[in-house]
Amino acid sequence: MRYVSTRGAWQSDPQPFRAILLEGLAPDGGLAVPERYPRFERDEIEALRGLAYPALATAVLARFVGDIAHDALARIVAAAYTREAFGSDDITPLVALEPGLSLLRLSNGPTLAFKDIALQLLGRLLEHALGGERVLNILGATSGDTGSSAEYAMRGKRGIAVFMLSPRGRMSAFQEAQMYSLDDPAIHNLAVEGTFDDCQDLVKALAGDAAFRRRHALGAVNSINWARIAAQVVYYFKGWLAATGVNAAKTRVSFAVPSGNFGNVLAGHVARSMGLPIERLIVATNENDVLDEFFRSGRYRPRGAGETHATSSPSMDISKASNFERYVYDVAGRDPQRLRSLWDELARRGSFDLHGTPLWRQVQESGFVSGRSTHADRVATIRDVHLRDRVLIDPHTADGVKVARELREGDEHVICLETALPAKFAATIREAVGFDPPRPAAWVDVEKRPQRFTVVANDRAEVAAYVAGHALAVAGRAA
Repeated sequence: MRYVSTRGAWQSDPQPFRAILLEGLAPDGGLAVPERYPRFERDEIEALRGLAYPALATAVLARFVGDIAHDALARIVAAAYTREAFGSDDITPLVALEPGLSLLRLSNGPTLAFKDIALQLLGRLLEHALGGERVLNILGATSGDTGSSAEYAMRGKRGIAVFMLSPRGRMSAFQEAQMYSLDDPAIHNLAVEGTFDDCQDLVKALAGDAAFRRRHALGAVNSINWARIAAQVVYYFKGWLAATGVNAAKTRVSFAVPSGNFGNVLAGHVARSMGLPIERLIVATNENDVLDEFFRSGRYRPRGAGETHATSSPSMDISKASNFERYVYDVAGRDPQRLRSLWDELARRGSFDLHGTPLWRQVQESGFVSGRSTHADRVATIRDVHLRDRVLIDPHTADGVKVARELREGDEHVICLETALPAKFAATIREAVGFDPPRPAAWVDVEKRPQRFTVVANDRAEVAAYVAGHALAVAGRAA
């Protein structure tokens, strides 16, 4: 398996997995994608039934990883997915909510968010690839959960430092405390005076500066890193297998995915492209409904900071979805020239519109539908699921459940992907059900712990200077 860029780099020299694992953005600013998606035939999918999660993950990931020996990959995967880290051997249990609707529980990892599934693996893959001889300075942006998941996954890893940008004042108190209370000299939290999109733009600007990236050995843990997407593909296979049985061929399974940066639902698109018989991918947005607008109308119009709402599902307060580029690359026939043309139009006009073009038919045939949710919807859904099913869900998952209920067809089994545990969003949970959500013992007093972060302006030069002044030295060894 080799990789190319959505914008054309590496077409004549496709890159191996290890190279794109450490690279982040491609030299042309594009995102790494497989030359082609590996395929599972139906009998190969059935052969996966009954495998424990580490074995399932190894079987799926091996299709993407050609330059790590199978035995080594299996050991890395087994070390990432343990009962100790995720609370059970099942790792991602499927829980029935009501007829035709289930919840895939993805948030039992170390930081109580679905991001742990990919990042616990990514930390070990990066350490393996560095081999104790190289360093990597990870530059990332978070709207709430990626930051803490990445930091807890990377801490203590030899040769790795993390610089995480977050939008100041736009995360929940729990999310901020979980990140900022981590005391590790190789972890740097930068609170940016701006939105998540500003943070993401800063990361892309610095990562897109080839000289700066090489000088400081920059890498990525955001879902611009393909390994994140590959790891998330696994739980679509797990969810589908758990929801089907002897009558799998007659079972219509769809997934409802709370969506911000489009990485989570893109993994479902990849799984579907690999042959997993997913009926539909249901994109659920909050009030920041750029993606919903696109799938309903064909128009893609990212919003500016002034139009990006701060909501009660803050991890989805995103209007520039990085992974959308990978999806449009597929819609455009995997033609980098067509992709670049659309992105040039986006840069010039602030939007592009596929409706009425040949590409719109490709969008309609790609299995995506969408809907949006508001704060009132979230509160009502949290309350209803708790009363009806005795299950407490977080606000982002509530966005997914609300849209799933709205769009589910009669004989369709919809699996909603859980985003985080309710403990991270106590204020909204309290509003919905009248009491604070329970917390795991490790996080009972997290807001009271000392916090370490540096406030920076939404300024490329200021962030670059901080990274340059604190990065692990490329020529030396990690402390």
